[in-house]
Order: sequence, then structure tokens, then C-alpha cells
Amino acid sequence: MTGFGRGEHATSALIARVELTSINRKQAEVLVQMPRIYSELEAEIRKLALEKISRGRLTINIQLETATEATNELKIDTAKVLALQAEIQRLNDLPNAGLDLKLTPTDILRLPDVLTTADNTADIDTARAAILPALTAGLESLMTMRASEGSHLKKDTLDRLSTLEAEAGFIESQAPAVLTRYRENLHKRLTDHMSGLEIDLTDERILKEIGLFAEKCDISEEITRLNSHFQKFREYLATAGDQPVGRSLDFLCQELNREFNTIGSKANDAQLAQHVVNAKTELEKIREQIQNVE
Repeated sequence: MTGFGRGEHATSALIARVELTSINRKQAEVLVQMPRIYSELEAEIRKLALEKISRGRLTINIQLETATEATNELKIDTAKVLALQAEIQRLNDLPNAGLDLKLTPTDILRLPDVLTTADNTADIDTARAAILPALTAGLESLMTMRASEGSHLKKDTLDRLSTLEAEAGFIESQAPAVLTRYRENLHKRLTDHMSGLEIDLTDERILKEIGLFAEKCDISEEITRLNSHFQKFREYLATAGDQPVGRSLDFLCQELNREFNTIGSKANDAQLAQHVVNAKTELEKIREQIQNVE
């Protein structure tokens, strides 16, 4: 599920700012962006994140700054400056050279790495004390946003599930009419081909043909399984938020699709086939939404 969260925590040494963004993915994936010097904390950060999410790609961006102004303190490498001064003096002391070289501030600044900032890098434990509380706050903010989106997805899915149940109910109610229409069509075809002769619908061969068709187009088992899947679907949605249900709902969508496909092939009726198509179209919309569910 998509979402955004932000957290901040300050200690006496560091200020940690954490931003989290999540996008839809079928599996869980955590990407951590932070100063490389603290990379050994990544495993701990990932573990905390995966305790909260089971699906989606989560990007965690961590920024740190010191709580003091010590980062502006500059240091001059005195040893390098004195070594340069000594070399200049040695040149001036060369006999018959006639040199009078002077060391200038520009000469000093041109020395490689002569000017550095004070090293105020915090150790791992100090960084952990600032990062983890900020991460926890950011995760809570993220989960709040994802929960809000989840409630909208739940309502939409329940509405579409009701549509599916209505389609399945109509198909079930009209299934007996398929056999009636087949019997009538069979009688008409026989009458057309045997004009002038009386057709006995109680003839054993005709009854056998009707019986074989009735067995072939019987969808009672599929309807029973559909109703069972609908009930389970609602049970999973009722527990959404307390535990991950996305993969379970995804599996049920596959099973529902399988049952509707079987009904479409067995019913052998244009009217029912149209309702099967309607149901599969609605089911595909549910399946797309389920990909976003935790």
C-alpha cells in the first residue's frame, strides 16, 4: 500500500530525521538510505520496518546532524605548514642563490588537506539512540496513513463483493431454466426433423440425452464453493488491520475466478454466460485492489 511517514528525534549529540515512503509491491522490500558510516545499523532498521509491513516497497531516508555547532570548527595541519616553512628556509639558505622567499596564507591553503573540519562523527551507539526513536515515530505515521487508505479499499472491496454475490445468486436462480430451455429446444429440433410424427418426450433415449445434459451443466458444486469463498472473503476483510490478509485474499480471488470459469463453460447458456462475464470483470477489479492490501 502507498503511504508516507516522517519522524524526528534529538539527543544531546545528534538530531535524526527519518522519512518513509511506501509503494505497492507483491512482496516486502525495504531500502535504507543513510550515511555509510552507520551502515551496520541497516539490519536493525530493516527488522523494525518488517515488523510493521509484509507487502510493499518501503524506502527509508535517514538524515543526521550534530546537535552542536562543532561541525563549523576548522583545523590546520600545523606539521605540514612547518614542513613547508622549513623547505622555504632551506632554499633561502642555499649559497649564492640570492633567494628571499616568503610563506604566504595562499601557499598554506594550497597544501593538500592542510585545512580540515573537526571530526564530530558520533559512534554507532550514539547514532542508534537518535535514529531508532525517529524511525519508530515515522513508522507509526506511515501506518496511520496506510490504515486510512486501507479503510477505503475495504469499503470498495465489500461493495464489489456484494455485486459478485448478486451475480452468483442470479446464476443459481436461473440454472434450472437452462435444462428447461434445452428440453424445449431438443423437442423442437426433433419435431422439425420428424415432421408429422408425434415425439414422445418420455422415450428412454430422449430422457437419457436430457439426463446427460443435466449432469454436464450442473453447477451446484461451483455455486456452493462460490458461497464458501464469499464467506471466507468477508471473514478475512473483517480481520484486516489486525493481521496481514493480502495474500489470502489474492488466493481467494484466484479460486473465485476458477469457479466462474467453470460455470461459464458448463452452463452452455448465453444469458448465464453474460452474467459470468460481468462477475469476472468485477472480480478483476477486486483483484487489482487486493494487490495493494497488506
